[in-house]
Amino acid sequence: MEEMKHYDKAANKFYANLNITELPLAGWDVFSKFFSKVCESLQDINILKGISHEQAWQTVVPFEKEVLKKKHIIVVTDAKLNIVHATQNIYDMNGYRPEEIVGQKPKIFQGEKTCKHTAQRISKAVRELESFEATILNYRKDGSTYNCWIKGTPIYNRKGKVVNFIAFEREVA
Repeated sequence: MEEMKHYDKAANKFYANLNITELPLAGWDVFSKFFSKVCESLQDINILKGISHEQAWQTVVPFEKEVLKKKHIIVVTDAKLNIVHATQNIYDMNGYRPEEIVGQKPKIFQGEKTCKHTAQRISKAVRELESFEATILNYRKDGSTYNCWIKGTPIYNRKGKVVNFIAFEREVA
């Protein structure tokens, strides 16, 4: 029954924004793919809210806006930079399923052609617990490259301790 709760939320959000009365039969394939993406996004949002609650984040992150409106990929690591969650839309960007990268370090996406200077700048910001924004050449699971815009920031709990890092990402030209 728990999975139906996500379905109902997704259906309500989806149908609330539609202004059509009929959908051609040929359109059901498009509809079902879009609807599946909305369901996955809502599931991710609930997981992210759970992580933020469990870790007692000081910062309230607008997950709905970041995932549903901006279409950002969100990657959350623990304080030691092990990935604890990645939104399911990461697969569309780099071919990795979230469960394949949980427990890995974000460096899994870097390779030979990744700009060392940019990688060092990001590492320095993380070490110094500073927010950063950069575009870096990353590698997909199949070995091909893509430019990834990343906006990252440390996340503090209510006691002032860094408990996570969060990165908002998207592929750019």
